[in-house]
Amino acid sequence: MVKSDSNVTTRHSEIPSSPAGNGRIVAHHGISVEVLFQGEQRRMVRVKRNSGHVVGDEVSVNGELLTRLPRATELRRRDARGGVHLVAANLDALGIVMAPLSPGRFIDRAIVTSRTARLTPFLVINKCDLGEAHQLAARLRETYAASLPLFPLSATTGEGLLPLREYLATGRCGVFIGSTGVGKSSLMNALCPHIKLAVGSVGDYRSMGRHTTTVSTLHSLDGGGELVDTPGFRDFGLVDISPQDLAAHFPGFEEAGSESCRFSNCRHRSEPGCSVLRSLQQGRITRERYASFLELLDEVEAEEEKKRVRGWRS
Repeated sequence: MVKSDSNVTTRHSEIPSSPAGNGRIVAHHGISVEVLFQGEQRRMVRVKRNSGHVVGDEVSVNGELLTRLPRATELRRRDARGGVHLVAANLDALGIVMAPLSPGRFIDRAIVTSRTARLTPFLVINKCDLGEAHQLAARLRETYAASLPLFPLSATTGEGLLPLREYLATGRCGVFIGSTGVGKSSLMNALCPHIKLAVGSVGDYRSMGRHTTTVSTLHSLDGGGELVDTPGFRDFGLVDISPQDLAAHFPGFEEAGSESCRFSNCRHRSEPGCSVLRSLQQGRITRERYASFLELLDEVEAEEEKKRVRGWRS
């Protein structure tokens, strides 16, 4: 919960002073952030462009001094050039939004990142008023239904929104991630109509379009729960994910993971007594899912080796 200082003073002119105390960042504009205090008081505070503050941060405000309080969770991603980005803080859920033609390679990465960061992932398939989306939903349901909640819907027609509303109304604070044009702003508008986020026009609704969100913002939903809207991105590279994190949290290995491997640090590659390899041989894990896991494992191990080399040189 966000606490605040209830002793708000006024000047002789009866103009209220700027609110101070503890609050939460609900919008980040690059060189300033908007802080929400209890009682719905809001205030803009200037920050350095690379200050490290993000939406969801709980902060203490004293005059123009902004102090970040400890984070319960944080969500980070790596872009295609290797840069690390902090998406949001103090979340407990991650909504991965897909639509026809959107790249799906980051789904596994997002799920592993979410679980490692102690967030609950869920999958949203938007634009289900299109035939292609039904085909996409069927494929994703076959792959991920046993791993996390799925919500096929259309932000345009409202079809399928109620189950997602009920899921979020349990008090979750989440964020939607997805590549440019999957309809995240339309989805946010459908769930929380009063925010009226801009939606980019496209020549063909089936195309991916362009994303119009330029700042990150946090919004309360009428039925309960909160959502962060972020600019779109195509890359969701892993950050500080160990081979053990990947082995423990890869989607599709849950059933095999309930059976103990012989070694606690098993990477599910070639170790004897591996429950995942046993499930693969028994057909409970598909060759395609295991190949996806090995691709990510190669990536994680390569990053692990880079860190080891940097450690030797420093």
